[in-house]
Amino acid sequence: MTNSIDPMDLHQIKEALPHRDPFLMIDRIIGGKVDESITAQKDIKDDEFWIDGHFPRRPVMPGVLVIEAMAQAGGVLSYLSLIDVEPKPLFFLGGVNNARFRRALIPGDLLTIDVDVDRVRHGIWFYRCRATVDGELAVAADVTCGPGGHR
Repeated sequence: MTNSIDPMDLHQIKEALPHRDPFLMIDRIIGGKVDESITAQKDIKDDEFWIDGHFPRRPVMPGVLVIEAMAQAGGVLSYLSLIDVEPKPLFFLGGVNNARFRRALIPGDLLTIDVDVDRVRHGIWFYRCRATVDGELAVAADVTCGPGGHR
């Protein structure tokens, strides 16, 4: 058995996460390793739900949504890592530390989200996350997710 994560499309992501439009913040998984890391992507489009209000005439993706995208990518990683666990836990964002916002994210950007497992303790997953555009750091944060029931 290999521990690599195969690419996943939106349909496959929806099997791993309960999120749906407009709050599903990742479009694809491009790879990773079970129990270790995952890389996801989000196409920031001209018709995002937040465009009209954040900010009119100069839309910028809200930082909290980037953090949510990181947590969702981590959720997919946790789901795939717990393949033999039934019922599957439903993970919730539990904390954000050391968040740094380095670059505005705008429509047309392809956001690449790298999530690395720092540790897992008592069912709580601690992730180190980076979001980049064309290799340039946009957001970095430590994100914690924990189970809050079952799917």
